[in-house]
Amino acid sequence: MECGQSPEVEVATNLVASHGTVPVRDSKVSSGPVLSVPAAAFSSFVEGVKAGGFRSA
Repeated sequence: MECGQSPEVEVATNLVASHGTVPVRDSKVSSGPVLSVPAAAFSSFVEGVKAGGFRSA
């Protein structure tokens, strides 16, 4: 990451019910790759972030 740029993540929650996945991509590169994460795994990740489990040193 260059100085002055910030990561931007786009999450498509509208596919959770129909596909059971949460697609995630870099919103600055809309034609770039998409990571499809199982809904349960994404939920666990979000709960871990909320609990402070991914704080940097």
